Amino acid sequence: MSKRLDEEFDNDADGMEEHSGEHRDAMGADSSEVSSSRRPPMNWQAHGVLIAIGALFVLMFVAITVQSAKTRLEAAPEKKKATAVAAPTDLGFCTDGFKTVLRRVLDSCGLLTANSRRGCTPGNLKQVAAISDKDFVALFNPLADRAGIVTFGQGQEELSQEALDLLDKKWIDTRGASVFLVVARASPEGSADTNQALSHKRANSVLFHLQKKYNDPELEQKVGLLWLGEEYAQLSDEYCKWEHAGSGANCAVADVNRSAFVSWIDCQL
Repeated sequence: MSKRLDEEFDNDADGMEEHSGEHRDAMGADSSEVSSSRRPPMNWQAHGVLIAIGALFVLMFVAITVQSAKTRLEAAPEKKKATAVAAPTDLGFCTDGFKTVLRRVLDSCGLLTANSRRGCTPGNLKQVAAISDKDFVALFNPLADRAGIVTFGQGQEELSQEALDLLDKKWIDTRGASVFLVVARASPEGSADTNQALSHKRANSVLFHLQKKYNDPELEQKVGLLWLGEEYAQLSDEYCKWEHAGSGANCAVADVNRSAFVSWIDCQL
């Protein structure tokens, strides 16, 4: 009897354990299903690819930044741009001494003020320049490649076609300059008064041609006339090497002084 009771008890216990186990399995399955329904399945392979791509971009950015900084450090500093000048002749031509003389001449000859007389006689020029005629001529020597010499026949004031062509060439070659200087002369034949008047007419021939052809309302404020006759700043035959045209192929001292020296002056006064 006792034995049967024990067996029945054992059977009940086993049944209870099986039932409890089934209950736990059911609960575990339900819990797993609930948890799975709340979280989507994680794709660890995709996450790994994204992390790798992000790391690659960071490394590339760091490398580019470091290389750019290295390049800036190794690069030589840029040189400052030189101040612009009116023309190359400014470098050796427009000295302080030349500017002083030129400003004095232009002012006294009415070339720096409007509505005043336009030009200087030899007497005026000697007084205001306050330098010898040789020194005055030497001031213009650096303009050998810039200036032109238009020549006239003996006793003549008219410009030949060759002289007009050279004059036009020099006038057009402005290069930003503001003063076009015309220095007319005469050779020593005849009286000093006649040659002074003749050099004045020659200077005017240059001015009248420019006025007629170019019709510039401000032209008189740009063109400066000096007429020196035979009395001041005669040229030597060395100036026959300069660009010249007008009276013929031959050139001697008399020829180069029957002329008008023409050139833009590039100095900033």
